[in-house]
Amino acid sequence: MSHSTIITASSIAIVSDISVLQGQSVTKGQTVLTLHIMGTDLPVVASHTGRVKRVWVKVDDEVEVEQKLLEIVDESQMAVTEATEAQVMSSTDKALSEFEGRKASTLDEARSTQLAKRQAQGFRSARQNLAQICDVQQFMEYGQFAVAAQRQRRDYQQLKTATAADGIITGVAEINRPQGASASTQAYKTAIVINDYSVLAGTQGFFHHQKLDRILAVAQAQSLPVIMFTEGGGGRPGDTDITIVNSGLQCASFSSWAALSDVVPRIAIANGYCFAGNAALFGAADIRIATKKSWIGMAGPAMIEGGGLGKVSAKDIGPVETQASNGVVDIVADDEIHASELAKRCLGYFQGPIEYSPQEQVEKDAQQIALRDVLPDDRRFVYDIRKAIAILGDEDSFTELQRQFGGAIITGFMRIQGKPVGVLASDCKVLGGAIDVEAGEKAAEFMRLCNAFSIPLISLCDTPGFMVGPEHEQRGAVRRLSALFTSGAKLTVPLIAVAIRKCYGLGAQALLGGSTMKPQYMLSWPTGEFGGMGLEGAVKLGFSKELAAQEDPHARQQLFEKLVAKQYANGQATEVASVLEIDAVIDPANTRTAILQTLFS
Repeated sequence: MSHSTIITASSIAIVSDISVLQGQSVTKGQTVLTLHIMGTDLPVVASHTGRVKRVWVKVDDEVEVEQKLLEIVDESQMAVTEATEAQVMSSTDKALSEFEGRKASTLDEARSTQLAKRQAQGFRSARQNLAQICDVQQFMEYGQFAVAAQRQRRDYQQLKTATAADGIITGVAEINRPQGASASTQAYKTAIVINDYSVLAGTQGFFHHQKLDRILAVAQAQSLPVIMFTEGGGGRPGDTDITIVNSGLQCASFSSWAALSDVVPRIAIANGYCFAGNAALFGAADIRIATKKSWIGMAGPAMIEGGGLGKVSAKDIGPVETQASNGVVDIVADDEIHASELAKRCLGYFQGPIEYSPQEQVEKDAQQIALRDVLPDDRRFVYDIRKAIAILGDEDSFTELQRQFGGAIITGFMRIQGKPVGVLASDCKVLGGAIDVEAGEKAAEFMRLCNAFSIPLISLCDTPGFMVGPEHEQRGAVRRLSALFTSGAKLTVPLIAVAIRKCYGLGAQALLGGSTMKPQYMLSWPTGEFGGMGLEGAVKLGFSKELAAQEDPHARQQLFEKLVAKQYANGQATEVASVLEIDAVIDPANTRTAILQTLFS
């Protein structure tokens, strides 16, 4: 029989650190774990040389007096123990035991120091983020036992824990699958990539890239969407095992990731520092979510200084406020938990319809009459188009993208009777709804995204047209705004357009997919007004001589208002519908019904 010693707790305490693993050899006096008692750390040491047979506790466990902590087999009895165990333990059992120990070395329980550092920053571990995204019991992990390519310069046993999974968790799991769903699991299977900042600052090493390339190939072959956490510092120069690699420019990860564009949905999450190669992956995603504690840049401090550009603090590089206002970040999340939930929510729109009860429909139908009160009585006043979106869509189903960027057009996803749709909507609170270059590019990219993944589009139009003027032209308005027409012309998904109020000029045409004939159904509320340009501008331009002939300012203003009223009468929705330039004028309260009949009947 083997002789062993069971180490127990000497008092009530909390396990603050475990320094050994099951199966690990220890020497007499070696610290095996640490207890935390009343603000004091109490090391627990091995009473003799031997091997850890069993660990009964984990970090943060509360223990009582004489509670078992771990068991150490006497070194002097090891040979006898092993011989005895060999008689009763099959080779499979031995292999399984070794496997379990190896697997444990990659988990948070064996990496308590790294976990504590993350928690001190208010961040989560990569494994915790994985558990937030999916059921880890169902997660099929790829490459879990990889370590950094640094065996020539570091102890291999240390690398197993210190560089667990070589800093990147990859695999496949089901996400958003409803309880009891009968649909094929393929509809919910998702490739997951989580960069682990606790491993060499999340840098990208040789095996790290091989794992990334492998899971991206799996995603492409199986048509799986991808959720990727991109925290990390970019390339890693310290992988010395692979001596045949010099520049590292043969790496295919970035090309493989970009090649999935328009093939599968790709959602990226940034938290903390996201620099260089990690930022390139983040920026190439279809939907980009970043926490409030994010700094995103194509180069980190070391690269900037190395390029002779001076010393820069990491927190001065691409703070989330900057990257949200310039369109790099689509959605700002409170923290990693919130970001994970947003990623699952966004993924859901690409996964198709969800269950919608008759009772929900009854309640939503009753709300539609409120659309009649969205607009103010005076056509010159602004209003909140997001109120209309909330009324039209299912309860709490709208997710807006790039809210801090290109605000003249709102873009986002919502559901109608459980079915996903893309939303383009003018916001008259920003530039009066005039489409500037940022709004135009934002809308064009959103059209492309919806078209690529067969998500129908709703366009709610209230715009005086494109933003104009010398300053705007200096920003490349001709080229950048024309992208809207290209995206609109290529639309193959169903499009329904509703003129809420102003529908003027090239800007309106662009929001309608190119013309009033592009949508499957071109509607207007009775408040709709149409024309080649804004009414006031059209009068000033078309009747300049008549207005100039009026020397009396009061008489000139009266003539101007009369001409505007006439233009308004000619451009009213009912008049435009009478000459078949639009398909129909509807009661605002019937908008949701029209959308359902057009897009899903």
